[in-house]
Amino acid sequence: MRRSLSVVSSVMMLAMAGLAHAQEKKVISTPDAPPAIGPYSQAIRTGKTVYLAGQVSIDPKTKQFVNGTIEEQTKMALDNLKAVLAADGLTMDHVVSTSVFLKDLNEFGKMNGVYGTYFKNAPPARATVEVARLPLDAKVEISAIAVHP
Repeated sequence: MRRSLSVVSSVMMLAMAGLAHAQEKKVISTPDAPPAIGPYSQAIRTGKTVYLAGQVSIDPKTKQFVNGTIEEQTKMALDNLKAVLAADGLTMDHVVSTSVFLKDLNEFGKMNGVYGTYFKNAPPARATVEVARLPLDAKVEISAIAVHP
């Protein structure tokens, strides 16, 4: 009986160690995208999944918000996401889901026109919502989830 408990205990400890290992977080960071403007990471990888923080129209070189048209802000937000993905060896083709937050849903068509140029093959699942306000009074913020092959 004692030996059985020891074996069960050892198996449980190995399983728990494996679970802890599978849930480890790795911070993904790059100077090619703007630094976080709060207590969060540009992205976190756990296992093969990468969770990318929302990006707005901040120029990574100047670290300044660029107020422009919805098309310009969408392009910069997606370029920033693309840079964070590249820091972990991924491309936009690895994105499986995005969340788009718009200050004005009437600009959906314009945002969508730019968005579509970044996701030509098997576009990711997406949720798009209108919000009352975004950080830095941006017109758009986009977050994403990507998966390593």
